Amino acid sequence: MQKFLGLGAVLALMAVAGCETVQGAGRDMQHAGQAISQESAEVQAGQANW
Repeated sequence: MQKFLGLGAVLALMAVAGCETVQGAGRDMQHAGQAISQESAEVQAGQANW
């Protein structure tokens, strides 16, 4: 019984850590998409800083 509780606790921690990782990756991808959109808008407007 104690082994099952320990295994359940480990699995719960892994699930929480996995969710946080995926959520963080989603935020990073969102910020990258915003930066790309901003750069493309600047290029279309002729205001690129190259």
